[in-house]
Amino acid sequence: MARPSAVHLVNLDLNLLVVLRELLRERNVTRAAARLGVTQPAVSASLARLRRHFDDDLLVRSGNGYVLSPLAAQLTDQVEAICGATERLFGTGHDFEPGVSGREFTVFMADYTIEVLGSRLSALLAEQAPGVQLHVRLVREAFARDIGGTIRLIDGLVAPPASRFDLPDVRSVELFTERWVCVVDAANPHVTGDELSLAQLAEMTWVAPFQPDRGFAPAAPMSRQLVLFGIQPRIRVRVESYQAVPHFVAGTDRVALLQERLARRVAPRLGLRILPCPGDPEPIVERFWWHTDYDGDPSHRWFREVLVSLAAGI
Repeated sequence: MARPSAVHLVNLDLNLLVVLRELLRERNVTRAAARLGVTQPAVSASLARLRRHFDDDLLVRSGNGYVLSPLAAQLTDQVEAICGATERLFGTGHDFEPGVSGREFTVFMADYTIEVLGSRLSALLAEQAPGVQLHVRLVREAFARDIGGTIRLIDGLVAPPASRFDLPDVRSVELFTERWVCVVDAANPHVTGDELSLAQLAEMTWVAPFQPDRGFAPAAPMSRQLVLFGIQPRIRVRVESYQAVPHFVAGTDRVALLQERLARRVAPRLGLRILPCPGDPEPIVERFWWHTDYDGDPSHRWFREVLVSLAAGI
């Protein structure tokens, strides 16, 4: 006799998962139908079935459009992960032809990585794999707490090495290296020379990315450097983005550590000075991480090679 969970799956139309994913993405029946290549009545009928199954409206009328119900918002990440894993499961073992494939790749990146690789990756996919879909999600702390489970449900992530990645089923390949620099406002009266000392950094106020509500997060890449320097920073601005950091340094007496490529792109526009980082900081090594389940997937192998090739050109 089949187990109850198997019986439950047999009685479900798993095509509804695909419809549900597009409805949650688009929050609009007409646009979801267009993305799926089916009629609007067909998607409306599927939405009705989904509403009966979950006993929830899922899409709730708000003004001239729709918003997600609390349950639908809760389902979003689960549906994305399940659909992505299903596509990879049934794509394994087949030859991959990027020029005609419609496969979707889901990748976690920091906004800094998007600044460095995003436009190159977008242009390459448009040229070599116009039907391939890319779902880029920003790295969050919640992901970091359960990397062992989450990384099986995505194609991978770009991040520096960390102890949480030391798992037997996680592999990685180096993409590129980067170094830290200090950024200050060009008119900062406390910075008159061409370099800063560790003593000066210890006295200045800071802008810091990815810090908790209270305390200090030494596991964050920038914070790790300050710990190695023996500095307990006086943080005045906390942001959830690397690209936001220089905006809260500009026009103030604050300081921040920033990746050099990002600093050089924004400094002229924001009126910032870039100074060498004292204390011989560790290099930033950006790697692509994935689960060993995808080692034999031809499409995944192609995507890894694309990332390595792009990174080699920067």
